[in-house]
This record gives sequence, C-alpha cells and structure tokens, in this order.
Amino acid sequence: MKGPKVQISCIRSRIAQDANGRFISGAEHTVALRELIGGTSLGGSLSQLAGRSVLLAVTDQFSAALAMIELDGVASRLILWPPESPIEHLPTVLSKGAVDAVVTDHDLAPLSADGIPFQVRASVAITPSANGHLDTQATEWVLLTSGTTGVPKLVGHDLMSLTSAIVNSGEPEAGAVWGTFYDIRRYGGLQIFLRALLGRASLVLSCAGEPVADHLLRLAAHSVTHLTGTPSHWRRALMSPAARTIAPRYVRLSGEIADKTILNSLRAFYPNAAVAHAYASTEAGVGFAVNDGLEGFPREFIASDGDVQIKVEAGSLLIRSRGTAVHYIGEKLALKDAEGFVDTGDMVELRGDRYHFLGRRSGMINVGGLKVHPEEVEAALNRHRAVGMCCVRSRRSPITGSVVVADVVLKTDENHSNEQTVEVKHHILNYCRGMLSRHMVPAALNIVSSLSVSSTGKISRHNE
Repeated sequence: MKGPKVQISCIRSRIAQDANGRFISGAEHTVALRELIGGTSLGGSLSQLAGRSVLLAVTDQFSAALAMIELDGVASRLILWPPESPIEHLPTVLSKGAVDAVVTDHDLAPLSADGIPFQVRASVAITPSANGHLDTQATEWVLLTSGTTGVPKLVGHDLMSLTSAIVNSGEPEAGAVWGTFYDIRRYGGLQIFLRALLGRASLVLSCAGEPVADHLLRLAAHSVTHLTGTPSHWRRALMSPAARTIAPRYVRLSGEIADKTILNSLRAFYPNAAVAHAYASTEAGVGFAVNDGLEGFPREFIASDGDVQIKVEAGSLLIRSRGTAVHYIGEKLALKDAEGFVDTGDMVELRGDRYHFLGRRSGMINVGGLKVHPEEVEAALNRHRAVGMCCVRSRRSPITGSVVVADVVLKTDENHSNEQTVEVKHHILNYCRGMLSRHMVPAALNIVSSLSVSSTGKISRHNE
C-alpha cells in the first residue's frame, strides 16, 4: 500500500502540541483542551489502570470522551461499551475482553458472575494531575459490532488503523468545529472524535435522548463548521426548523446509503457547504469518501492502487486497507481473507460508470422467491415530495413468504383527516408503482409520526 505511515503515540500527546483555543462540548459541560493536558478526570486512579484491560461503560458521552483521552497510552486494552448495549451481553464481553478493570458511572459488579476486580468512577470534573503523563504503551481499542441479534463481536483496532484515514487527510483546518450526530463509542463517531482531536479542531458531542432541535441549537451556539451523521440523522434534522440555525461549511454522510434525494436536499439546504458521503465499517475501516455530490461511487475507485483497495465479488463490496481492524477478540473467526480483504456484506451494482449501493446482503426480503433490498424501496419512496423519511421492512405472508411494508413520516407536521391520509397513501403507492417492479411495491403503507433510529444512526427495522 502506498503512502508513508504516520505514527501517533497517543491522543493526549498529540493534543498537547496544539490545544489553545480548542474545546470539547457536551449537553451540559464544556472543557478547554488545554485543561486536559495537565489534568485528570479519573483522579488518582489513572496510574492503577496502567497496563489493564479496561471496559469503559459510562452513560454520558462527555465523560466518556475525557476518559478515552486519558486511557489511550495507559490501558493495554480499551473496550468501548455503548450505553444502549443489552446488559445481558456484559458477562460475555468481560470474559472475551479479559477485562480486569472498569471505568463507569454506575455499579456494574452485580452484573458480572465473577465480579469485577477494579472499578473506577468516571467524572466530568478535571483536577490537576500529580503523576504527569503515563503514555507508556500502545493501547488496543475495541469496538462492539452493531449487529441486531446475538452477542456482539469485539473488534480490535490499534491507533494506526483507527487514524489511517485521518493523519494524511489535511482536514479539518484551523478553527474548525466538528459536530456529529453519532455516539463516539461507535466507529463512525470515534472517527470524528479522533479527526477533531488529532487535527486542529474542536468537537461538539451529541447526547442520548436529546431532542434534535436542542442538539442543532447547541451546534449553532458553537458555530459548528463540519457536521456528520447518517442519512437518517440528516433527514430528521432537516425536518426541524432548527436546521436553519446552523451554517456548516462541510456536511458528511455515512453509515447508510446516501441516495440522490438526501444529497440534493442537503445541497439545497446548505448551499455554501461541501457535501460528501463516505463508506466505512467497524471491521473494514474507512474505505473512501465521495465528494462529487452524486450517489454511489465512481467505477475507477475499483482500479485504485492507493492506500485502500476495493473489489467486488458476487455483487459484494470487499475492502483492504491500513484502516482494517487487526482481529476479532475472543473469536475463532477470520476477520479478513487470505489476501487481507474484508467482505463488508454490502451489495453494489454497476450502472454505467458508477457503482450503486443496493443494501445489506443479510437484509434482503424474499417475496415469492424474488429478492428485495429494503434500501432500494426506501430510495424510491424518499423521492416523493411528501415523504420526509421512511422505513421498509418485511411482513410474513402465507402466500409469498414475505411482503414489503413501508412506514412513512410525512414532511409536513399538519394533522390530516382520514380521507386526506388515504389520499396521500394512494398517491405515494401509485408513485412507487411507476418506479418499482411489482414485487417491490409495498403491500402496506403506514403513515407514522416518527421512526426509530438505532444508536448507530440507522433506521431500526422491526420485521414481522
């Protein structure tokens, strides 16, 4: 792979090189980065965490961010536990990760059959550090996969793999303020966390359960310049009047398929912003960014011989790069093939000179033997002028095995009479019939007030 390797020893040492004027802000707290250089949020316990396998399990992103900065270069392994993770999975994660210490803001000991030898309370308060810097070793970063069923896999990265797409990117510029709808304990959010801290930028964090409008107003108060999220995040944001309070210079989408509708909507809404969408996954790392404003990605990406190599086999996207995770932890399962490629499970199709994303291989709906990607139906629905966002899922059928069902949030928040609702549904379905094959047209369409979005920012599909 081409390009020099850039080594970063640890996050705190990189921050120390250029901390002035920069900050991290959460829903209730803001801290200047210069305060972190000689301070600690873990008190005198930091030295006791040196060399340990540490599970970071806190509810608040702000305290998580402080602990992540401190523990990199100190802990031998740092496992990021998203707060919405099913608690019944905790004993397995503790065992697979060989956890011998936990940083938390609540008591986890009763949830572990064997107990947790050492617990440290996370804090949002910064106190002077008596021990100085303890960055003496490389920390293995561990993220949990976001699978909807079963115990999540533990995906091990090092700082080099996590920052491979960042250290040579040249962005963000000085004075930039990054914001993200993601949780920084997931891969997409962690990338923005690292991009801001290792660059010359500040960072505004999201907060679980915070209304979209409140988050947008906080972003506006800090004059956010760079903002990222999934297409679902952005669709919810654009339906809020508070979306007009921000004026980002750079807008980025990832985590879901960025269709033409959302790309065009963002360009129209923020005409002075560069709009890009990126492809990344926890295992494969960052694959590429598309900056031409079009959906899909150019065919020539496949032929690239740069730091990231891409190929398509049987319609599935495969990636090999320096950003690929190192291994699964506690699993006898290969993360990549013999050539170093990760099969992402994302299906693509070549149309002219561009590859277009179809959806997840595992998410296809079988309608009488015909395969339907929910994302393709959603892309069609989203083009209708009345549709704000939608979710396509499957429903069991005694005749065809499954049928397609769609839940739709309308752009307008006006109350509709029953007759008006029926008329809107009829119009949307007729629109779909003119764009989709018969088996792809929703057999039922429900008008709903909102849609559930998972902690990863993706639409939650509840198949019936």
